[in-house]
Amino acid sequence: MRRISKLTRVAVGVASLGLVATACGGTSSDSGDSDSSDKGLAIAYDVGGKGDQSFNDAAYAGLTKAKDEFGYKTADIEPTEGETDADKEQRLASLAKQGYNPVIGVGFAYGPAMKAVAAKYPKTTFGIVDSVVEGKNVASLVFAEEQASYLAGVAAAKATKTDVVGFVGGVDVPLIHKFEAGYKQGVQDTNSKVKVLSQYLTQTAEEGGFSSPDKGKAAAEGQIEKKADVLYAAAGLSGQGVIEAAAKAKVWAIGVDSDQYKQAALAPYKNYILTSALKDVGGAVYALSKSVHDDKPLTGTQTFDLKVNGVGLSESNPEYAKVAGLQDAVNKAKQEIIDGKIKVNTE
Repeated sequence: MRRISKLTRVAVGVASLGLVATACGGTSSDSGDSDSSDKGLAIAYDVGGKGDQSFNDAAYAGLTKAKDEFGYKTADIEPTEGETDADKEQRLASLAKQGYNPVIGVGFAYGPAMKAVAAKYPKTTFGIVDSVVEGKNVASLVFAEEQASYLAGVAAAKATKTDVVGFVGGVDVPLIHKFEAGYKQGVQDTNSKVKVLSQYLTQTAEEGGFSSPDKGKAAAEGQIEKKADVLYAAAGLSGQGVIEAAAKAKVWAIGVDSDQYKQAALAPYKNYILTSALKDVGGAVYALSKSVHDDKPLTGTQTFDLKVNGVGLSESNPEYAKVAGLQDAVNKAKQEIIDGKIKVNTE
């Protein structure tokens, strides 16, 4: 039976952890077919790869922390354009065979490949971000994105001056629907007069919805023309285009996954990044890697939500605290979600 558990506050923390990860290759007694057992964490990136200033970079920050603290070998592998499930399966199998443990697939697209590979390497612990995969040696690292997005919606409703805000989703899939649903609910619960404009960039990831800043920029410009003055993007690398368009128009952008106000590549636009809906992917990497290090590898569904600080809202931009009523409204909503007074929609 699949074991389902909640992560403790010790395991994660968006505000204080700062995207960390730990693991120890010494516990890696991989499949008998593996080349060695002295390697640590390996991650395989999602669409957009390293440098997206968001989802993938959060995972990389965890890997970097692990490498610095433990001094073992790590690996991070980029996806290829137009790759198949077979390509992903080969990538994961190669990492397991080399002796990496744990091996983490960053993104729901690794689901079919991970199910197949995990069965072939039963002594390796696998992790997948944003999907649930059945397997005795698989930890499914999932997040309450809708909760962080609800808080983003509260912030947007407080910050808008036009009573029109926007949402840009990278790909029209259930995972991104969670972001949209939470955001819309947060906006409407805060101010029912505010209109939410929504747009998805593509129907499939292969069309570039998560990896095309130009598509994000065009979508944002269209929403700005319709008077949207706060734009929230859940679109991976494409979100950079949304932020750029918002900055050019001098309206607010809300980042996603990482604290995008602090991202060096986005520094020219940071004054217009009001906040970011945080998703502690690095903390999830930490929790799984530490469990392998402790010889108690996590398996089953591991849920990161507001109760364990697995999701949240950043406050790095000084302007965040200056928007009238915003901080109090967000804090109130956060506590009510934790207490169960607010049930956040996922679709």
